[in-house]
Amino acid sequence: MRSTILRARYWRIVFFFARVTLNIIFWDIFLRRIGLGFWARQNRPQRLRNIAIRFRALAIRLGGVMIKVGQFLSARLDVLPPEITDELAGLQDEVPPVDFESIRAQSEADLGAPLDRIFLSFESTPVAAASLGQVHRAILHPHEAEALGFANVVVKILRPNIEQIVEVDMSALRVVGGWLKRYRPVSDRADVHAIVEEFAATIREEVDYLAEGKNAETFAANFKDDPVVHVPRVVWNHTTRRALTLEDVTSIKITDYEEITAAGISRAEVAEKLLQTYLKQIFEDGFFHADPHPGNLFILPLSEKNEDGSTKFRLTFIDFGMVGRMPERLMEGLREAVISIGLQDSPRLVKSYQTLGVLLPGANIKLLEEAGSQLFDRFWGMNMNELRNIDHKEMAKFGLQFRELMLNMPFQLPENLLLLGRTIGILSGMCTGLNSDFNLWQQLTPYAKKLVEGDGGSQWDVFFDEAGSLFKTLLAIPGRTERVLGRIERGELNVQMPLVNIQISYLERSLNRLTGGIIFLSLMVSGAILFNSNQTLAEIMFGASALALAYTVFFAGRHRPWN
Repeated sequence: MRSTILRARYWRIVFFFARVTLNIIFWDIFLRRIGLGFWARQNRPQRLRNIAIRFRALAIRLGGVMIKVGQFLSARLDVLPPEITDELAGLQDEVPPVDFESIRAQSEADLGAPLDRIFLSFESTPVAAASLGQVHRAILHPHEAEALGFANVVVKILRPNIEQIVEVDMSALRVVGGWLKRYRPVSDRADVHAIVEEFAATIREEVDYLAEGKNAETFAANFKDDPVVHVPRVVWNHTTRRALTLEDVTSIKITDYEEITAAGISRAEVAEKLLQTYLKQIFEDGFFHADPHPGNLFILPLSEKNEDGSTKFRLTFIDFGMVGRMPERLMEGLREAVISIGLQDSPRLVKSYQTLGVLLPGANIKLLEEAGSQLFDRFWGMNMNELRNIDHKEMAKFGLQFRELMLNMPFQLPENLLLLGRTIGILSGMCTGLNSDFNLWQQLTPYAKKLVEGDGGSQWDVFFDEAGSLFKTLLAIPGRTERVLGRIERGELNVQMPLVNIQISYLERSLNRLTGGIIFLSLMVSGAILFNSNQTLAEIMFGASALALAYTVFFAGRHRPWN
């Protein structure tokens, strides 16, 4: 591929993100710093929508890694606003296919023979066009079909020059990552370089179809005893690093809700089974399918019926180019998190955060435990519909109570959680789409009990552990009481009110910024009015406005500790 085309592609990506960065700096940082954040809030939905529209057009035009980035963003319904996710949702089906003659030439070179000799028939129109490759249906010759037990196959073929395109795209994303590293709220919470490199390693694995074939066989072996889960078999005789031949298992797309219902299948049962398969992948196998978007999951109706009259089904996974592997420490931390949620145990949940490495140094552990307890008390047991429809006053009340956490956000993103976070984000949206009343708590509780028992424990073990902790606390109370009373008598007791102090400090900074912004605008407008009649005085006004702006941006928003 010509270097001039690749160079132009690189700069196009860099300039796009530079424009987005400048837009955010001006509207969401600069205006907020000078007390004019209300302007940014008013037009924020339209600005975000415009950014998403431009990114979608760029991703469709360029393909490659940009499609992967867009698909990732479109699935984060839990983090990103609907202005972005709604606009990017169609990226799964909008990738333009490659000209068949280019695909034919590449696949024949890789497979070592003409397509009409390798296959009985080969469809020139692709079934699906993805960001890195595209899929064509084919039929095996009778002697191969008889030996394998199936004749219909799909052939995945990498796009021409895709390896070079991936390297160029990742080089551009590394530049963008370098910008993010300079922004403290991001750099304090994530190792941007490590995250970008992990993403690059994942993409490189996706363009190696030999690795994907092995991943598919590993996944099939993990679910060999589960008749509901199916994985297409690999035809290794017709598979290379750039071409992968698989059993054709196409059936009902998991987001074709009407067709699933028409087949007599319970969508609630599909959502439950989907979650259960991922709980097993993450907590038992340590190996999970990391790209569960709608094009990679199918529902096959079976002829048998359940006791309630609904049709039995088979859940089919395809596309194992993107998989996640769980280090033991990560699995341990996630197990603890699930157990603590199932048991509504806030201190244990915070300990799981520490095991996972998601807490920043100096995080207020006691406040986190209290916030967790309040979350369990207020929201535990609600289904997704109820969580979405919580009164905003209730959320505002919670936010005010734990403003210190909201302002400081003592969390960081370890790079080994990147794929898992993406997967869980997509999975959450998919389960909710299948069943709007999907209740995560009800699904996690029995699994939490299973994990407790699987670790050689039981509910009685948990009870005795908690009883022991409580007994230790009770034994320590007399000594602590004596120390506190002694400090009161000596006048050494200081009572800290962190929430009140934070609120006062935040209010002071907001007022300082607003005052500075008003002074800046007043001097600026006065200078403009006087410019024609008294240029000297106007220039003084402009200079004073510049000083007011500098004060507002660099000094008015600084935090002043309260004693």
